[in-house]
Amino acid sequence: MPDDVNTQDSPLLGRRTVLRGAALGTAAPLLPAAVASAAGPPAATPLAAPSPGPAAASVPVSLRWFGTSGWRLDIGSRTVLFDPYLTRFRTGLFDGAFDAATELRTDPDLVRTHVGRPELVLVSHSHWDHLADVPHIARTTGARVLGTETTYHLLVASGVDPARISVVKGGEVLDFGGGLTVEVVASLHSRNKNHSYFAPGTLHAPPANPPRTISDLPEGDTLAFLVTAGDGGPSAFLMGASDFCERQARGLRPDLAMVALPAGNATHDYVPRLLRALDGPEVVVPVHWDNFEEPLTEPPHRDPSMDLDGFVARVRRSSPASRIVVPDYRTVYGADMRPLG
Repeated sequence: MPDDVNTQDSPLLGRRTVLRGAALGTAAPLLPAAVASAAGPPAATPLAAPSPGPAAASVPVSLRWFGTSGWRLDIGSRTVLFDPYLTRFRTGLFDGAFDAATELRTDPDLVRTHVGRPELVLVSHSHWDHLADVPHIARTTGARVLGTETTYHLLVASGVDPARISVVKGGEVLDFGGGLTVEVVASLHSRNKNHSYFAPGTLHAPPANPPRTISDLPEGDTLAFLVTAGDGGPSAFLMGASDFCERQARGLRPDLAMVALPAGNATHDYVPRLLRALDGPEVVVPVHWDNFEEPLTEPPHRDPSMDLDGFVARVRRSSPASRIVVPDYRTVYGADMRPLG
């Protein structure tokens, strides 16, 4: 993590002071949090500090990072999951011997320990490090899953009740009652140095057999989500891959932005364009920078292909009014991304 991660007492800046007043959750953190300040050299054309915003949420809000792009959001007594990949297994990806024939697996006890009783599961795309545990979660908890048509077909082939799956494409603003809303945002998958990515493709019908290996899970288009807790309460922008549709992201104005790290520079001006489109979020949380084949019982191991320090520096230059929080596994954070307990 960056060497200067230490600004627990720094005040929040900007219009999103809603986060200061958000109620606290009940669970204690399991690991210490690491928070990087937004201080640093100003950008040549930084985003202006945002204007005052909405009132605080009327219910307690807490968040925990499951590594990769996975999150658990607890909003009062309701739980929303995003890309909950918990059963980590070796594929050779981080050892230079990647095997696309690696068999999928789920650890039911591990999953049960972490997911609670989810009402919703939001899925950005269908690669294994986002979808692998979702069939089991959907079958055993009765949660509703929101995802692409490809996600739908893969889940149906995996034995999930089709009535519990909602196909979305981007542009939907869904009301789940009690002030909980989910806006679906059309998005894009990360690009590698060759301007391509792993396992493209979409499904228009369930496969003949349940998915067995990671190669059975194509990307199938990519989504992002804006989750808002309570009437006018804090909002979180959740990304599962490090590219985006600038015109789709513009005007969302989230309080928290969970931003996936890029593996290279294939996407032009990724950080400044994204933060400008989102109007300088109050808090920026880097995700998808960890080695997701290491167990969640250990502190996060960095993916050596990801430049976390460089990303933090780019956020500071592009949006100096934003606070940067580098998350730890299973630490429980409040709605302002400060550790609870």
